[in-house]
Amino acid sequence: MNHYIDELVNRKEKAKLGGGEDKISRQHESGYLTGRERINKLVDADSFIEFGLLAHSDQPGAEEKSAGDGIITGLAKVDGRPVVVQAADKTVFAGTEGMVYFRKTRALHDYALKRGLPMLNLKEGGGLRMPDGMGADKFSQMLFWDELLLHNRRVPMITSILGDSFGGPTWVAATSDFVNQLKGTTMAVAGPRMLEVATGERVSNEELGGWKIHANYTGQVDSFTESEDESIKELKQFLGYMPSNANELPPYKETDDNPYRRLDRIVDIVPTRRTRAYNMKKVIQEIVDDGLFMELKALYGEALITALARINGRVVGIIANQPMKFAGAAGAKECEKATDFICLCDSYNIPLIFLHDIPGFRVSSEAEKVKMPTKIMMWNQALAQSTVPKISVVIRKSIGAAYANMGGPTMGADFVVAWPTAEINFTGPEVGVNVVYGRQLQHSKNPKEDRRKLLELWGFDSSPYVAAGKHLIDDVIDPRDTRKFLSQTLEFSCGNGVIGEHRLSNWPTGF
Repeated sequence: MNHYIDELVNRKEKAKLGGGEDKISRQHESGYLTGRERINKLVDADSFIEFGLLAHSDQPGAEEKSAGDGIITGLAKVDGRPVVVQAADKTVFAGTEGMVYFRKTRALHDYALKRGLPMLNLKEGGGLRMPDGMGADKFSQMLFWDELLLHNRRVPMITSILGDSFGGPTWVAATSDFVNQLKGTTMAVAGPRMLEVATGERVSNEELGGWKIHANYTGQVDSFTESEDESIKELKQFLGYMPSNANELPPYKETDDNPYRRLDRIVDIVPTRRTRAYNMKKVIQEIVDDGLFMELKALYGEALITALARINGRVVGIIANQPMKFAGAAGAKECEKATDFICLCDSYNIPLIFLHDIPGFRVSSEAEKVKMPTKIMMWNQALAQSTVPKISVVIRKSIGAAYANMGGPTMGADFVVAWPTAEINFTGPEVGVNVVYGRQLQHSKNPKEDRRKLLELWGFDSSPYVAAGKHLIDDVIDPRDTRKFLSQTLEFSCGNGVIGEHRLSNWPTGF
């Protein structure tokens, strides 16, 4: 028996070295951790149970140099919570994907769905391995698997891109609920070398899929970090807001922050002059527990803030306009960002809080070229189909169709209230007066005075008291009572712990 045990130990110790000590050293010299080191940083001490350690490539002659076939998979705990975890092993065939690699990842995905466990993916690699996937017979077995395409947000998929990623790692990221990217890495369909051979285009890794591309153009990544330690921290922070699966509520967290705390400082943050900018993030900090929130896609569609936070210990999703960017007016990117976030929150039973300060949408001929009407309605469709509790607060202005997109009346919100500073109308008074009375003012003997009178009239019509008087909104609240109001109404709307209908769970990620 000792002989058999010794053989087993030797096999496993050798397998844990992946591609060997030289390649591990090379990974370190490049400034990166190995897959095993990443798992050790992510999971609770001594909690990782590995499966597939003794697996290897099924290609003849590759058995001795393909430990694990380029992927490390298993079960673990993160902050005491059971998860499944996989990490690419760059030391084995550069983390590329062979048939056994796929077999391991599919088995892990199957188990996550079967037992309702979050999936944490630490990814890098060059995609499908050649020549393993070459030929009609081999390639026919290596197409996208149903578990990935029909995931339907049953369990949270949380991914970090920690090295250059092409093909498979990119597909996993694109179908994940949360994606982090380590700065200095690339995430794209194919690498620069294949691109040059296939199309003749020459481009650097950074230009192809570096972090700035995803921050400014694609919106496919939710956060960016300077180090692997920060990346691991981001994954754990996001997991902390998520339920383990769609049939559970997000984790409640005790707080010493008084849920009825009066927000005395908030009146100094928001100017009463509607054209003056302020930082909506400061308003959010005042409202949420201990001033803490996690912003997603912070650099994409910056006129809209999407963030996870807690109010009275309960996880909430916040959608708020940012007057510091384009006066808070939403464009195509903001529409995509809002839609994506609504799908996330509705799928994982997270109530939504809307904080309005939006002058409308950024309309232009360029906006029409990127399908602005479709993107506005896509946001509205997601909102209309969502079944989680929704509470809407008009802080300063909510103009035009954007009033609907931000959860205005008739859009399914549990409660819609306004601050006394709110302005609600089809269009802003200045624009409305210019459109309707423009010619009349041109021929006026005293256009300045006439314009002032018209603006006063239109300003009165925009008052929240008009809507409240006809019970079209639920109340006008003291700004200092915003946290108290949200805490109280969340208790009623979420008190029974009802799981939503998840109508948006199969909405394609990123669409």
